[in-house]
Amino acid sequence: MWHILHMDLVDLIAEKRFLGQEFLTWLWWKSEERGGSIELPGDGDITVVFEKHMLLESGEGESSEKIICTGLQAELQEARTGLQMGKKLEQARILINHSNYEYSFTLAGALMEFRNVRLPKTEATENDKGENPEEVEGMILERIYLFEELIRVVNTLFKMFLVVRVSAEWREELSKIRNWVEKSAVVV
Repeated sequence: MWHILHMDLVDLIAEKRFLGQEFLTWLWWKSEERGGSIELPGDGDITVVFEKHMLLESGEGESSEKIICTGLQAELQEARTGLQMGKKLEQARILINHSNYEYSFTLAGALMEFRNVRLPKTEATENDKGENPEEVEGMILERIYLFEELIRVVNTLFKMFLVVRVSAEWREELSKIRNWVEKSAVVV
């Protein structure tokens, strides 16, 4: 019984992985739509910047092909060209500035997995050499809070994406994204 449930879950994850990939592409487009600024409902504007490392893939299983694109913002043209050729954005290094805190992390689209998270530097987290148990506890609680804030912000962005993705507006949004890819891609 467990084996059947496990296989169903694995199949479901594999079947729905495109959503995370679409989210990353939508977020990249959204981050450039207003020069890095995205309005979060109830939170105001945050800054989202896609940094110099992306992983694109095409195909599945043994026939899958992966492309790693690294370099400065201008050099992300290679990644845009990959999108134009039908490759999917699977992983990206993202910088988010929210409430004067700067988060840097890699997001893998298929499982919405956070990797290499760099939390904001604060007085409490910078002073983590404290011997005092209260200071150590304060530092740990602040790091937990900052990590929860990052997850909340990304979840809010994902919810914004899903609302559009399941609505009649998706066709128009997709058209804007395709135009953005076409205009910004360089044929190599």
